[in-house]
Amino acid sequence: MVMQILNNFLENKYQKKQTIIIAIFLAIFLLFIFVMYSWLRPTQTCSDGKQNQNEEGVDCGGVCGKKCEVKVITEVTVLESGFVPSGVVNSYDVYARIANPNNVFGSSGFQYEFTLKDSAGQIIATKKGSNYMLPGETKYVVENNLVTDQTPDSVEFVATNSTWVEFKDQYEKPRLKVVNKQYNPISSGVGFSEVLGLLKNESPFDFSLISLKIILKDSADKVVALNLTEIRTVKSGENRDFRAVWFSRFLGEVLNVEVQAEANVFDSESFTTKNFVPATYRGTDYR
Repeated sequence: MVMQILNNFLENKYQKKQTIIIAIFLAIFLLFIFVMYSWLRPTQTCSDGKQNQNEEGVDCGGVCGKKCEVKVITEVTVLESGFVPSGVVNSYDVYARIANPNNVFGSSGFQYEFTLKDSAGQIIATKKGSNYMLPGETKYVVENNLVTDQTPDSVEFVATNSTWVEFKDQYEKPRLKVVNKQYNPISSGVGFSEVLGLLKNESPFDFSLISLKIILKDSADKVVALNLTEIRTVKSGENRDFRAVWFSRFLGEVLNVEVQAEANVFDSESFTTKNFVPATYRGTDYR
């Protein structure tokens, strides 16, 4: 009996000693891991090009003390706007040529509204829509078939609610070229006239949708007719023919054809946005 008690005592003492040794080795191992992590971890500074510590921006604000630069964003600028008869009775096509004055900010989306007014300044027709713009871009916005039984005297274009995206790195604008543009009256068959051309996708990306805006101008560079068309599933390096038809007669002699081709780089379904790292801002936040 005495021997059994002694054996139990020695066994418990051995187990306790073993537990203590394991605990000591574990503590040493954890201390080693902590020291190695602290030694290898990059030191967070106010010049590491990253927003860390308690910084309010990259290497500014918080512990850095340096005041963060206020991002001033200028809203979309309207360069010109106008309207032309669509060829259908009491129906008009409208356009606006707009510019993004910001070189590092693009608009992933903004709302717009065309307003047709009569000679007394009264609103006789409106058309709303949405669009987008790349940094520093100038482009046309076109809407077809605003219906009114009154004669328009002017058109107003207003862009609102822009969501801005900062292009922190260099980005690659879609390289879309339109060549071999031809304007032809249709002498036989359906339609009054047509524009033919070739779209070249020189970007390293495949696009599911490319939109084309077609603006016809006379010798005085005045817009005489407008049209819209789309081309779907255009692979990188691919060339695609397109055709736009005016089914009704319009006034004016066409001497210049402008075709604007664009793909929405902000929509992941149409373009792989791999060349910029966006941070979203509301334009009015920085005014």
